[in-house]
Amino acid sequence: MIGVAVPAHDEEASLGACLAALLLAARNPVLGGEAVAVLVVLDACGDGSRAVVRRSQPSFAAAGVALDCIEVDERRVGAARAAGARRLLALGARWLAFTDADTRVSPQWLAAQLALDADVVCGSVAVDDWSPHAERADALREHFACNYQDRDGHRHIHGANMGVSAAAYLAAGGFEAVPCHEDVLLVRALERTGARFAWSAQPRVFTSARTDARARGGFGDTLLRVLDETQSEQLIPVGA
Repeated sequence: MIGVAVPAHDEEASLGACLAALLLAARNPVLGGEAVAVLVVLDACGDGSRAVVRRSQPSFAAAGVALDCIEVDERRVGAARAAGARRLLALGARWLAFTDADTRVSPQWLAAQLALDADVVCGSVAVDDWSPHAERADALREHFACNYQDRDGHRHIHGANMGVSAAAYLAAGGFEAVPCHEDVLLVRALERTGARFAWSAQPRVFTSARTDARARGGFGDTLLRVLDETQSEQLIPVGA
């Protein structure tokens, strides 16, 4: 079984689109009918995120894809991802895929991860809507295009686009229960175990250019720091 974990903290506005995209990826015929379980980890949610999951369950069930949610009160994305991984491993997942609630994966996302035949897949991210940054959108889009390596062989690390075999995940000790950079810490631990990596742009995702960043130091927060730096003509790289 393939397990997909999606941490969410007050993501009612974006979670529906995230789940709709994951359903398409789970039904990709290249997967050969292998079971897929999608688990949303609701972390201290005070909005309607849980209701979004419940409304999506009938369409998932009709397609033969499992969708469920668990609730935690951590306010730490590392702890939420770790909780999702534990549940999916208990259900028998051989492969763990991770994305975010403000991200839309491509229909080929899971198939592309598995086709790379690696222990760990680190994917890149793309942004298709810069409008939340209003009059500064053009400057941010240009900076991203010049500094971000959306290609095979990149070295970006994103929890919004990552896959790892169950065996490799367990050997590395899993995600640490930290507020941010849990993805970087896991990759470093996986490197120490000798896991086989694929740094690839093949598993495609589109993520949010949100202005209300959830995690300090995460992708959204990095974009805000880039804007601050570009205003003072000090450009910094985007992404880990």
